[in-house]
Amino acid sequence: MVPREKLGMVDLIKVGKQMHALACELHPICRSITGDGVRETLKRIAQEVPIEVHEVPSGTQVHDWVVPDEWNIRDAWIKGPDGQKVVDFSECNLHVVGYSLPISAKMPLCDLLHHLHSIPDQMDWIPYRTGYYCRSWGFCIAQRKMDQLQEGIYEVFIDSELTAGSLSYGELIIPGQTSDEFLISCHVCHPSMANDNLSGIVVAVALARYLMLEPRRLTVRFVFIPGTIGSIAWLALNGEVIPRIMHGLVLTCVGDIGDPTYKRSRRGNAEIDRVMEYIMRQAGVNDRVLDFVPYGYDERQYCSAGFNLPVGVLSRSVHGTFPEYHTSADDLTFIKPECLADSLSKALSAIEMVESNGIYQNLKPMGEPMLGRVGLYDKRGGGRTEKFTELAMLWVLNLSDGTSDLLSIAERSGIDFCDIVDASLALEAAGLLQRMGVTCN
Repeated sequence: MVPREKLGMVDLIKVGKQMHALACELHPICRSITGDGVRETLKRIAQEVPIEVHEVPSGTQVHDWVVPDEWNIRDAWIKGPDGQKVVDFSECNLHVVGYSLPISAKMPLCDLLHHLHSIPDQMDWIPYRTGYYCRSWGFCIAQRKMDQLQEGIYEVFIDSELTAGSLSYGELIIPGQTSDEFLISCHVCHPSMANDNLSGIVVAVALARYLMLEPRRLTVRFVFIPGTIGSIAWLALNGEVIPRIMHGLVLTCVGDIGDPTYKRSRRGNAEIDRVMEYIMRQAGVNDRVLDFVPYGYDERQYCSAGFNLPVGVLSRSVHGTFPEYHTSADDLTFIKPECLADSLSKALSAIEMVESNGIYQNLKPMGEPMLGRVGLYDKRGGGRTEKFTELAMLWVLNLSDGTSDLLSIAERSGIDFCDIVDASLALEAAGLLQRMGVTCN
């Protein structure tokens, strides 16, 4: 629920198609937690929004973790006994287990099978597998092709390297009137999968482009990071930023046709949790608000005990609950422009709501003030003003005692949040309200 005056600025149908087109461009790139694929992705993002790319050297201690060596791959294949390729990395980059060591060898099928991964109940899908922190190699293959492998000698080739390098991440800071920050985070470490990776990236890019159009109260920080190790590294290297993060969303799996879903922060009742619950309720998907669990995406790091940041997750189908998850079936047909646009709208609404929310003090609390004297009373009685009802003003005046924020007034009154905001602005302009601040997380 983007506020009415903002909604007209966003052509969601057009932007949805643009987001899908960007996902199509990024889809072929072989990404991992480090390497040139991440840099290529960040370079393309930088053509849309002015991110700054940071490099964290391999071997850097980041809390309990160490930034690993950098992995890059150029080619890989398996040739059967007849000399024909049965697996080809150039056809699908999911064919190689992420972080596979280089190899050039010949071996019988019985030995090769120990290094092959498939999905037995999905005959034509290629699984996504990684081995970031174990020195090994492997291939992923469709079960149907696995079943067709004949006895004999196979030639295996992986042209990769694992060397000292760096971990790359992108960051964009949109300055606001205050140093309080809203964090938007998405991961950039998965190869050719559309919903689990690319959807979060393209929605974040579209969100950043919109937010740069006009001045803001809050500073908004975007981070495009490799999953887990990227957020841990960012947290370790940005200690001075942590206290300024007042709200946050991790964007992931935001492009499929599933209903929108929100996962609460560890705190459970942070302002972002209340705002997203309101947005979900307005969308008629109350049952899609989930409690925090320490499993999932980078919210696990932001919400870890030592940080406990107010960061939740916006998604559609929850990771691991749809069959296409971490397979080649999570392709560009699995994400829809209209679903990307709906996710963008909800992320926009969240930011606009926390920007508009606040606590006010009624400056004339002894009975109702005379609204007609300041031009806010409809002389016909019971009618509407231009943007909001008289009842909205009365609720705002009654509950603005320095303890209730606008969101709680909207929830208690049942009046749309946008009407409550409009009423508060009119009352403030008339000298009847004074803004005290924002809610505490």
